[in-house]
Amino acid sequence: MSLNKFSPSEGSTRPKRRIGRGIGSGMGKTATRGTKGQKARRQIHPNFEGGQSPIFRRLPVKKGFRNINHKVFAIVNLDDLERLFDAGAEVTPEALYKSGVISQSPDGVKVLGFGEIKKKLTVHAHKFSKNAQAAIEKAGGQAITL
Repeated sequence: MSLNKFSPSEGSTRPKRRIGRGIGSGMGKTATRGTKGQKARRQIHPNFEGGQSPIFRRLPVKKGFRNINHKVFAIVNLDDLERLFDAGAEVTPEALYKSGVISQSPDGVKVLGFGEIKKKLTVHAHKFSKNAQAAIEKAGGQAITL
């Protein structure tokens, strides 16, 4: 058995149709396009909808789209950290989940800078806003990115 001996199975292929090569070919004259009408006279783009506003222009207005690389983070604010944890505590996503501040998130935890923090905390999270990171470090703590 070798590659040059392979052939398609019986009945699986059909000969190419030669369209528009005279009446004797059986596909001459109107060349399989039927008679009259826009489609018989010229090529029309497959997305053309007869002058109606096309679907690719209607959809984003009505529904919108979500980026396939979109990330969903559980959000934690500085005032939550201040309220729930003692000074010197180690704040991890597991600790935040146990305390009930966040629910499980597929892409991790993000700390935002809403509120004030005065306690020295070591915060482990997947993302920090610039304000949150600055506030944690100003209070003497650490912002560790996972």
